[in-house]
Amino acid sequence: MSNQPDMVEVYKAKGELEAQVIKGLLESYGIPCVLSSHAASSVHSFAIDGLGEVRVMVSKPQEEAARKLVECREQ
Repeated sequence: MSNQPDMVEVYKAKGELEAQVIKGLLESYGIPCVLSSHAASSVHSFAIDGLGEVRVMVSKPQEEAARKLVECREQ
């Protein structure tokens, strides 16, 4: 059994580049995150029907702060 807190998705990016921007934003505020994708970015550089999407995941205790930062970026 893992000691790591549960990870939750706070953003679904359309590609690796967008995901890296969100990751950089969150990490600059001290929120570590992990990028998760079902396909290699070199294979799917853009999203079509979900292919190429990259999920930005954070630990459950930091979910609220991460969502607020992502929302501010989108405005």
